[in-house]
Amino acid sequence: MERRTIGARALAVGAVGLGCMPMSWAYSGSRQRGEESLRAVHRALDAGSTLLDTADMYGPFTNELLVGRVLKERRADAFVSTKVGLLVGEQHIVANGRPGYVKRACDASLRRLQTEVIDLYQLHRADPEVPVEETWGAMAELVQAGKVRSLGLCAVGARGGRRSGGRLHDGTIRQLQRVQQVFPVSAVEAELSVWSPEALESLLPWCEARGVGFLAAMPLGNGFLTGTLTPGEGFEPDDLRARHPRFTAEMMAANQPIVAGLRRIASRHGEAVTAAQVALAWVLAQGRHVVPVPGTKQERWAAENAAAADLGLTAQELAEVAELPGARGSWD
Repeated sequence: MERRTIGARALAVGAVGLGCMPMSWAYSGSRQRGEESLRAVHRALDAGSTLLDTADMYGPFTNELLVGRVLKERRADAFVSTKVGLLVGEQHIVANGRPGYVKRACDASLRRLQTEVIDLYQLHRADPEVPVEETWGAMAELVQAGKVRSLGLCAVGARGGRRSGGRLHDGTIRQLQRVQQVFPVSAVEAELSVWSPEALESLLPWCEARGVGFLAAMPLGNGFLTGTLTPGEGFEPDDLRARHPRFTAEMMAANQPIVAGLRRIASRHGEAVTAAQVALAWVLAQGRHVVPVPGTKQERWAAENAAAADLGLTAQELAEVAELPGARGSWD
């Protein structure tokens, strides 16, 4: 697989990564199978998808434990990205950016991941009660201690930014400007997909201008852009899509033209090419510093996603994607 670089230190990763979250968090809990997820991670590594993206809050903790079982055997094959800064309670999630906590959390992640160093340590969310510079400074000390190789920041903001008319990533850019004064940012992780292209407006150009890698989260639109979901089929209560404004039966039906457009392009590349692969190829085409990180817990999808790295879209096809209708949500 093509290799891409993250940050000024030119950390090399496969062009398509693997989001490990669905294996133990946020999607259809009854369908999570540990052994199947392990096979998915191994298949991704075999295909060159070296970047494994996890977080201590996924599970919580169980996702890192699962990834650690693979790393114990194949650490040299993987680029490990995990996150810190969020604590999961019974019915809530809170931020904790206190320096002492960050350092303890890193040690705990290292134990669960069964590794001596984390390749990319990301701040999941800034703690509103702690200056982000203090949190980032503690993370920088972990780099100096040899426990972490590079630092990243997950984008703040929410879909509500679209409702208010404000630019979705202004808050993230302000945070980035502050932490850059403390220690270099190697990567930013934020949503980017055919149906959520907002990062193209300001966040992606900010990263490109500074040599910062961009990890495209949810590049398949939480599964919608695969074309495998049926409107009205419903989701389990613990599935984040059960409360997502684009996953009501009405909105899923309204957004089908997006999938149809991706399928039309896929059909020109052969019967084996899928809408999901076109969606990933579109993300890859947004810049050499962009690495899509599609999440899956199934071996077959991990292999299919990795193969998207070999799919090149023409300028005309990229223009076709740009002309697809914008995604609608239940607030529209």
